[in-house]
Amino acid sequence: MTSFWSWYISILSLGTIAALTWLLFATRKGQRPDNVEETTGHSYDGIEEYDNPLPRWWFMLFVATIIFALGYLVLYPGLGNYKGILPGYEDGWTGVNQWKKEMAKADEQYGPLFAKYAAMPLEEVAQDEQALKMGSRLFASNCSVCHGSDAKGSYGFPNLTDNDWLYGGDPETIKTTILHGRQAAMPAWKDVIGEEGVKNAAAYVRSLADLKQPEGIAVDLAAGQKIYQTNCAVCHGPDGKGLQAMGAPNLTDRVWLYGSSFAQVQQSIRHGRNGQMPAQEAFLGNDKVHLLAAYVYSLSQQAAHAQ
Repeated sequence: MTSFWSWYISILSLGTIAALTWLLFATRKGQRPDNVEETTGHSYDGIEEYDNPLPRWWFMLFVATIIFALGYLVLYPGLGNYKGILPGYEDGWTGVNQWKKEMAKADEQYGPLFAKYAAMPLEEVAQDEQALKMGSRLFASNCSVCHGSDAKGSYGFPNLTDNDWLYGGDPETIKTTILHGRQAAMPAWKDVIGEEGVKNAAAYVRSLADLKQPEGIAVDLAAGQKIYQTNCAVCHGPDGKGLQAMGAPNLTDRVWLYGSSFAQVQQSIRHGRNGQMPAQEAFLGNDKVHLLAAYVYSLSQQAAHAQ
């Protein structure tokens, strides 16, 4: 904060308190506690308003609030760049600084436990009951807003409880995904293949998963296959089974991130998809991500054992 704003806030705050103090005592001085029959001189339909003094307990309550305000401003940061006399508030008392202090305290308390699990292989962590409970809380706080509280995903957000993985479902790959994030790069094809090409390509892509073609719409699967082999096979593979190294999904299964209807597949081809999985390394740190990755890995393992 610049010196100007620091002085502006200080003068405004202290000046307001000083003005209120003067007003409180100035009005008190003109009151006569022994005379409780004096009126303001105004009459409203025969009803007069008494000008009685402020009750003493009420007056003292006002005085107490002023003393509290001055004490607060001395103890804690609040007057511009003034830091207060209490230790621990050298960087000010904002919500961000308070959060940093709480996080530092939590890291000091739980850091050794996170470090313990970080030194263990992810497969072992995924079998530790206490670690999974901690991972579950990390997931609820940081991941559930997109993937859902049950981790089963939603439109545009993958289900983490099955065995379908865009970039691979082994423990280390999951950890890499959480640490560094992922950026989808499905290009838009409308300007390249035209609207007719979008329609035919969508029909062919759906045929790879044995999906029923829409009724009443003429499509050319042969033309769609040609478009696919020319433009799509480089990422999704000539057989449509995808390429995890590029995050290109398998088009032959029934798992569709943005829907499998004819209209939804056309939309994906026409305009492309650019979803983003944010990187968590800077926010959570490696130890917590290690624990979180083990929890996410355990979800798919539970699904595999259930099959």
